[in-house]
Amino acid sequence: MEIERKIQILTDAAKYDVSCSSSGSKRRNSGGVGNARLAGICHSWADDGRCISLLKILQSNVCSFNCAYCVNRKENDIPRASFAPRELADLAMEFYKRNYIEGLFLSSAVVKTADYTMEQMIETARILRQEMGFGGYIHMKAIPGASPILLERAGFLADRISINIELPSQKSLVLLAPDKTKENILTPMGYIQKRREEGGLSRRHSLFVPAGQSTQMMVGASPESDRHIIRLASSLYRKFQMKRVYYSAYVPIVEDYRLPMPVQPPLWRENRLYQADWLLRFYGFQAEELLTKGDGNFSPYFDPKTQWALENLDFFPVEVNKADYESLLRVPGIGVLSAKRILVARKAHSLSLENLKKLGVVIKRAQHFITCSGRYGGSYSLDERVLAGVLAEGKKSYGSSGEVQMSLFNEIVSNPQTAYSVLTGHL
Repeated sequence: MEIERKIQILTDAAKYDVSCSSSGSKRRNSGGVGNARLAGICHSWADDGRCISLLKILQSNVCSFNCAYCVNRKENDIPRASFAPRELADLAMEFYKRNYIEGLFLSSAVVKTADYTMEQMIETARILRQEMGFGGYIHMKAIPGASPILLERAGFLADRISINIELPSQKSLVLLAPDKTKENILTPMGYIQKRREEGGLSRRHSLFVPAGQSTQMMVGASPESDRHIIRLASSLYRKFQMKRVYYSAYVPIVEDYRLPMPVQPPLWRENRLYQADWLLRFYGFQAEELLTKGDGNFSPYFDPKTQWALENLDFFPVEVNKADYESLLRVPGIGVLSAKRILVARKAHSLSLENLKKLGVVIKRAQHFITCSGRYGGSYSLDERVLAGVLAEGKKSYGSSGEVQMSLFNEIVSNPQTAYSVLTGHL
């Protein structure tokens, strides 16, 4: 098979994995090529929010597993291809030299066994690192069920390792991914975290997965609620110190009686989960505080912080000239940066609504939940039904019905700002 055809097949097969963040590595270059530090990785975004800064490719799409949702599943009649380790290493280096890429995101279908597949990916990374002197970023997907000795080898070659949890419960795994088990996914996560915790013991150990680990969950392929998903994500952050949990709206790419067939992928729901994830990581919220009422799902009409505020009106109004940092972060329309600016600015003088606007506060939302020197900023009382009507966004489309990834063969026009807000959910 011609190399161009292999590239087309194996880059297209890789596009549904969104857990390819390339930040956080501090790998130093000692005389080779490539750099994973500082500006060594260039971030780009497709119009649906997917990272496109790396050569995102599979070692092989010849799979022995039969996951219901996966385009590469064993029973699916699709073109198949595989790269030999040296062939893929040569390709990545040539792409790097031509300035097409800044790093490599390497995954694979499960060829024969988990260990055999890991050995192929490890050999690709070994050739790049040790024979070609590549010092750039490598993100490697670990195969569920791979042995610890292979995870050890992979950990010293890759900057980041991700093990996709895919489905939010054991019940859904049994139904939709019968070849995978909860233990085969969580055990490698635990091993990687344990080895990273040993990093302070020696310089060599500190080079083990220096950019940490990440994972991905699908949204909408199984019946779990947003409450279930966000609490699972919180547990993963707490137990395994995940750098990121990614959420991927289920795309009906294969037909199976066990799967729902939505008209469009639930991209607005994916975005709400990213916004809630942002609250967990940067705003001091606990997962147990979110979605305590209703059916356990985020609303299409309110971002998660606004939804929490409407369900906890007894917390408001917050006096911006006296409230602590943590309380300010609870106010819809006040973000991390604007909260810090408030703390500094109010040392000089009392703040008004006009002052807050200049500090970056979204007054349209925040005014209903704050007072400025005792004066209520909103035009309405703190009534949940009234405020809900005022603040409702209306259903929005946060993306197209198809998955899009940067093509190596066709130009795709994207909107980076829109894509960034979809992926991060920054409030």
